[in-house]
Amino acid sequence: MPGRFRFVFLALIALLCACKPNEAKRIPVSDFFKTPEKTFFKISPDGKFVSYLKPYKDKQNIYIKSLATGAEQMATSYTDYSVKDYSWTYNNQILFTQDIIASDEYRVFTLDVATLKVKNLLNLEKVRLRILNRNRMLPDVFTVSLNKRDPGIFDVYRLNVNTGDLKLYIQNPGNITRWYSDPNGDIRLAKASDGVDETILYRPNEHTAFKPIIVNNFNDRVEPVAFTGEKNYFYALSNVDRDKTAVVVIDAESGKEVKVVYASSTADIMDLAYSKNKRRIEYAYWDEAKPQKHFLNDEVEKIYGSIATRLKGDEVNIVDRDSAETRFIVNTYTDKNPGSYYLYEKAGDKLTKLADIYAGMDSNEFCSMQPIAYKASDGLTLNGYLTLPNGNKTQNLPVVVMPHDNIWGRDTWGYDAEVQFLANRGYAVFQVNYRGSAGYGKAFRKAGFKQVGGRIQQDITDGTKWLIDNKIANPKKIAIFGGGFGGFSALHGVSFQKGMYNCAIVKYGLINFFTYLKDAPPFFKPFQKMTYEMIGDPEKDAEQLRAISPVFHTDKIKSPLLIFQGAKDPRANISELNQFVRELKKRNVPVIYHLKENERAFFRSEHNRMEMYAEIEQFLDANMQGKQ
Repeated sequence: MPGRFRFVFLALIALLCACKPNEAKRIPVSDFFKTPEKTFFKISPDGKFVSYLKPYKDKQNIYIKSLATGAEQMATSYTDYSVKDYSWTYNNQILFTQDIIASDEYRVFTLDVATLKVKNLLNLEKVRLRILNRNRMLPDVFTVSLNKRDPGIFDVYRLNVNTGDLKLYIQNPGNITRWYSDPNGDIRLAKASDGVDETILYRPNEHTAFKPIIVNNFNDRVEPVAFTGEKNYFYALSNVDRDKTAVVVIDAESGKEVKVVYASSTADIMDLAYSKNKRRIEYAYWDEAKPQKHFLNDEVEKIYGSIATRLKGDEVNIVDRDSAETRFIVNTYTDKNPGSYYLYEKAGDKLTKLADIYAGMDSNEFCSMQPIAYKASDGLTLNGYLTLPNGNKTQNLPVVVMPHDNIWGRDTWGYDAEVQFLANRGYAVFQVNYRGSAGYGKAFRKAGFKQVGGRIQQDITDGTKWLIDNKIANPKKIAIFGGGFGGFSALHGVSFQKGMYNCAIVKYGLINFFTYLKDAPPFFKPFQKMTYEMIGDPEKDAEQLRAISPVFHTDKIKSPLLIFQGAKDPRANISELNQFVRELKKRNVPVIYHLKENERAFFRSEHNRMEMYAEIEQFLDANMQGKQ
């Protein structure tokens, strides 16, 4: 083992040996997967109220607390569908949405905070709404994008939250995939795609036409963030002419990069914190082994430092603020705790706890998520996380391998309910950011192109072998579990790595790349060609896609399977999945299949979630614990 990786491994074992020697108390399933007690806190623009979501009869509803009196009240009382999202207006109303799954309908409402009266503004059947911004100069108006005119195209509208009046603001010519506004709420930048090349367009004001200023192949990323307030410059995240995405300033008139504000040599900058009021960026954010921040404003760094000294060991993030930027909503978390919300007030440097997401949790009962690194079989360095169960045993453990969903996403350090649930049941949990995963630079991302079923899956296999070689894993007690692309990885593992995995658990799994690519939602069309380049073309690469799609390889699967699927998942072909399960059963594969009505990919019903994880626990007990 190379010296650096041996050091990482030995340090990991030493740290984990320090865990308490007694066996962990088995925490009830409900403690991991119940609906959060209070979450999604926001503050009103005038700083007089905080709002949050709290369950009422299993559905998330809006609650409001007066900061002057401390009085709290339930503002909505839905028992059919939860409040999905909400946002404060500048005149103390709340705009919120519901996803009516049974009819595939989005409903848009306003809530008047003074009277608690709710008004139904829009019923959008088979239409998706994205809130782009709110405008202080027009407090009754939100700028939103809707695919109302054409399911594949998002136009921009101005929505009056008092009257429900919806006026077309900008008609999408058909190729715009993102819209960006200035601090006044005016759309002045846009991103277009022809499927392979991306174009940034700019207009100096609302009375002029958009003009292209930057054209790049999709491998070169320019993501506008906000205008700087100086000339027509804007901040952006860019990896043009560099491997790692950096924070840059771009001249909107010419499209030229003016300067680099901040760059990391080891990781992509993933996001920026920006103050609309003061028109400044506050810090750059990225992920390495753990989340990282680089502050670009002394005042904000001082606020974070003050909070961090009182909440030692917690990851701290400001998630909302009032218009005057005197009161802030702060969210905290660790790998062993889902976190809490606080109110920070600049006056007096005051920090007040608002709520724990789950009250009464003892973080000492949970397990540390440790960063690891290993070499893939072709020499590429891969990073990930290993969570070992509490106790004094660090070798020959039963393991659950958990490949992440979204090929081009990643796993990060922090609290993960599934990871902690499995670790509490005595399993080591292994997560790997295989090639193609986000955050490691352009070359690492491109290394995953057309490697689905190839090197990406080999990276997962190499990680499992690393666990075995280092005697962490009991080679006879390894399961693989994932959702979406992670579900595909689980099925691929039990199909093509014979004898490696005892069993597989699949949530909303991808079983056929042909239907996945061809049956994508209409608004996915601008990304279709680049997806073909990254995954495969259903025509040109048909042989390869057929060779890796689980639906064509039921004869290769022998291990027990547990499959969960929501019937209203827009990316799932339910009839194809039903046929896949029938074929497995014909071949006497032990398969348990649960299809839940009125659920999309993620199960929103607390009852359904509890059933699912209780079933997962029983399935793993049956297929892992009895093995020698």
